[in-house]
Amino acid sequence: MKYGRLAPDGSLELVEVPTPRAGDGEVVIDLAACGVCGTDLEKQRGRYQSAGKIGHEPVGRVREVGGGVRGLAVGDRVFAHHHVPCYACAICARGDLTFCPTYAKTNLDPGGFAESFRVPEENVRRGAVLRLDPSVSWDAGALLEPGGCALTALRRVGLPANASVFVLGLGPVGLLYARLARALGASWVGGTEISPLRRAAAERGGIDVTVDPREEGAAVAAVAAATEGRGVDLAVVATGHPAVVRSATELVRRGGTVNLFGLPEPGSRLDADLQELYLRGVRIIPSYATTEPDIAEVHRLASTGALGLDDLVTHHVPLARIAEAFELAGRPAESVKVVVTGPAVA
Repeated sequence: MKYGRLAPDGSLELVEVPTPRAGDGEVVIDLAACGVCGTDLEKQRGRYQSAGKIGHEPVGRVREVGGGVRGLAVGDRVFAHHHVPCYACAICARGDLTFCPTYAKTNLDPGGFAESFRVPEENVRRGAVLRLDPSVSWDAGALLEPGGCALTALRRVGLPANASVFVLGLGPVGLLYARLARALGASWVGGTEISPLRRAAAERGGIDVTVDPREEGAAVAAVAAATEGRGVDLAVVATGHPAVVRSATELVRRGGTVNLFGLPEPGSRLDADLQELYLRGVRIIPSYATTEPDIAEVHRLASTGALGLDDLVTHHVPLARIAEAFELAGRPAESVKVVVTGPAVA
């Protein structure tokens, strides 16, 4: 079978590898679709400390079910999550599941950009394979993982009732964050984004105000108008640029929260007046990845129509042209969400 991976020089290559088989407790899935994530792009650019496998938003049809697996059958339409916590260590006991020491050590074999991939026993046993509702399309299914990341972040920061939210960076996951905040009861949601295409996607999804961050003072003015000058309850840094963190701290109210959501580059530093942040009581809370319960909740919201996902996918690229998919995903003026398709998409 064919498998897309990163070559040592950062280019995308398609290689031939044996089709995986399901051992006891395992499942093999034929790929229908897998989104190109921002972390995949950062791995390609050498800006991600965990440079391992790419492709972690896959959906497809069950090809083979190993011994002892219950609740899954050949032909089922499913989503598979690549990382699972142990649910047994001290970190998990505190509820910080995505920071479990073993979380990132679990993964799909050989990765999500493969004609077929194996889901390990520990992932299957811990609920990482989710059957898709018939109403959830392949496109929507490929957005469940990034949607789960946004929901995990919203739970971590504790979204207040009737909150005002401002998302800095309306790329695919920033758009999901904004739409989820609205679906969970935010009274006002705004955001910044350079790409007109992505600003249009935000406005189509019910976001109140979008501004181009290159327009000096536009974000401050939008927030001031919406909050009577107080600042928003939650500012979300959905990009990796360190300077945006400083901007976010200036947009939140006294006692407000900044969520570090986008992946910063290794070695990034925060240049801010810490005494000013201290006196204003600004909370800075990072959030990383997601777990099965939050992915399942995003699936429920999508299946009931409470959360729109399908319209965020702008391009479908066959696995054989995976390099083209990465190029498109890296051009925000031309794409929102790019999905790589596999043999099970038909």
